[in-house]
Order: sequence, then structure tokens, then C-alpha cells
Amino acid sequence: MNETLLLNKNILVGVTGSIAIYKTLELIRLYIKAGANVKVIMTQSAKKFIAPLTFETISQSSVLEEQSECWDKQSVYNHIAIGKWADIFVLAPASANTINKLSHGIADNLLTQTALAYPKVKLLCPAANTNMLNNSITQASLTMLKSCNYTIIEPVSKELACRDIGNGAMSEVDDIFYATAQELLKEPYWENRNVVLSGGGTIEKIDDVRYLSNFSSGKMASSLALALYLKGANVCLVSSRGHEKLPKAIHVIEVQSSYEMFEYVQDALRTAKKGKTDSATHLDDSHPTLIQKTPYLFMAAAVSDYLPAFTQEGKLKKELLGSSWNLELKQNMDIVHSLDKQGIISIGFKAEIDALVASNNAKNMLDKKSLDGVCLNILSQDNPFGSDYNTIELFLKNQEKTVSFEGDKLTLSLNLLNQLQEVFNEQ
Repeated sequence: MNETLLLNKNILVGVTGSIAIYKTLELIRLYIKAGANVKVIMTQSAKKFIAPLTFETISQSSVLEEQSECWDKQSVYNHIAIGKWADIFVLAPASANTINKLSHGIADNLLTQTALAYPKVKLLCPAANTNMLNNSITQASLTMLKSCNYTIIEPVSKELACRDIGNGAMSEVDDIFYATAQELLKEPYWENRNVVLSGGGTIEKIDDVRYLSNFSSGKMASSLALALYLKGANVCLVSSRGHEKLPKAIHVIEVQSSYEMFEYVQDALRTAKKGKTDSATHLDDSHPTLIQKTPYLFMAAAVSDYLPAFTQEGKLKKELLGSSWNLELKQNMDIVHSLDKQGIISIGFKAEIDALVASNNAKNMLDKKSLDGVCLNILSQDNPFGSDYNTIELFLKNQEKTVSFEGDKLTLSLNLLNQLQEVFNEQ
């Protein structure tokens, strides 16, 4: 967890009477760990499950409840002032009772009063029995709330506390955390922009049990995908590894071989460009917000330079191969060069060992592969494959000056995106 991701952001958490309330403790812990300030509002029903003292301990702040509301001039502990304090209001868990109250403007407790007075986006995380949630009244309420400045974090299907199996469990804590972070961190430049990334080391089959690959972990591409998601982009990641813990909203296509990677990246780019064309087609005076945004391509995968000339079926037996084995290889296709990059902003990644020739190799890659930028990563004992930290140098087309970034890979990715936004802000 990046300890400054939500630094000094003020998050108000509302908890209602639901068995899912225990998850909210972990959610608050993640907010605090990311540097946010958290305050909690509890309903009377919520206190039947967990005492206010527990939330005060986790949040490091007093809980607002019916008995603690204060209208002192300096206090934020009332349903008007606390809303002014908050950058975002997260209702987790939100019971069926509270959902239906909110949709009808009923404000009969501190939580619903605060929600009614809060003008910014509210994240609503339903948690209820499947039949209660699927009831046409509750569904109508959710539809109404979506049009009233609420973002619904959809519940998941699993065995519920009542032993029923179905939709109704509160969404996973990580997904709520990332949805909150995205709402707080998204930027107009990246919001709804289509972005395609490749990541991880490709896997080239020798036979059905052996393959050629490399040490690329896929962490850099995954961190970049997460940074793009947090800034509001529509992200498609084509990767072989390292993507397992990303938010569900990021579209991940898992591949192995370089051929699969090329095919899926190519298809994803066509879709990304089509999205841009569709926006242009529907752009008119009545829809001024539908502005064309040039898609981005980030090629961070470590693609094999060579692959087996002949892939064998089954398992090659060492008894037949003998004491030495000459494995015939052929040069692989150049994915970055082969892709149609017209109409997109393309950024490549290059890993080097020899610092003396690294810069020249990065510049050559920029020219020969028709890229708009190259991120150079010089590998060393202090900066190996698989590290959670990285140092990169950004080379841009038609610019002599380079920019360097270092730090944990998520922070580095966010800083890189800020730089690209500054350079390409008119596209």
C-alpha cells in the first residue's frame, strides 16, 4: 500500500446495521494506511454489531452518533459540518432499509440526514439478503440513487450470513478502496480515455512442459495500469503475470506467447480507436462533453527476442535427446514495430544492463519503432527484475531533454502520467 496515495484526503464513512460491518474496519484501515483522514457515522442499528469504540480506535477519531452530535461552533460533529469536512462520503455497508430511505429523501437519523445534506458524490455499498436486494422496491431505489449523485459499488454473490447463496454480500474491501481512490484522484485529461498496456515476460513453448521466458515480473505494467485506473482511464492490460491483485474494473487479458500478446494488443487497440471514433460520431452541440481523446499504448512487456523454431507436442524425452541438446531458435517478430500506432500516443519500455550504451539504445528504439516516448530502465543489483521500486528515464520524440523518475512503482507511474499529461495535454 502506497502510504501517500490518499494523503490528507478526508473520507467520511457511514455504517448501517448489517453483518458486513466487520469488513468496514478493514476498509478504514486501508484508508488510514494510504494517508487519509477518516471519520465515521454510525446508526443505532450499526451499534448492535460493533461498538463505536472499535471504530474510534481504527479511525483514530471520534464517532458521530445520535448521542455525540454537537453544534458547537468549532465542532464538525454534526450532520452539516461533517459533510463540509469530507471530500467523499462512503456508505459501507448500506442496508436495504437505508437504501430505500435514501431514495425517498427520508432523513430520520444522523446518517440519512448527512447524506441528504452532502452535495458531492457518494459511494453506496449495498449489503443485504438476496431477496431484499432483488425486491423491485429496492431495485427501483438503487436506480433512483444512481441518478442522484450516488455511485453504486455492486455487491457480490456468495453464501450470506443467513445461509442463503446469492447476490447481496458487500463488495470486496479492496474494490471499495480503489473505487474511493479513483473518485478522489481522477483527472479530466485521463478520465474515460482508452488505454492499452502490455506487461510481463512472454512464454514461448518448447514442448508441453518446457518453455523459454525471462525474469520480467509484470509489476511495472500492473502499477501503471492501476495508476491509469485511479486517474479515470478505461484500461485494458494484456499481460502474462503480475496482474492478480488489480481492481476488477481493469480489463485484464491473460496471455502467454508473444503471438497471443500481439493479437490481443492489436485487437484492443482497434477497440480503443473505435471508441474514439464513436465519440466523434456522436459529438454535437447537445453533447459538449463527448470530446475525442487520443488513446494511449504502453508496451511494458518483455517480449522474447527468439523462440523455438519447432514446438513439439507432448514431452521431449532426455533419453532421446542425448547428453547434449541443440535447441534451434528463430528470431521473433517485433511486436512494437508491427502494431498500427497511427492515431494513438505510444510509449515503449526498454530494459538495459550496460549503462554506457543504454541511452543510445533508447533513442534508437524511439526512432526505429516510431514511438512517441521510451521509458529506459537500467537493471542492476539495486534495481533488479521483480523489485517493488524502479528508476526510469523518459525519452520523448523531438525532445533532447529527458526526465527521470524513481520510487515505488505506483508512485513512479503516477508521476510518469503527470509528465505525459503535461507534454500531450492537447491530445
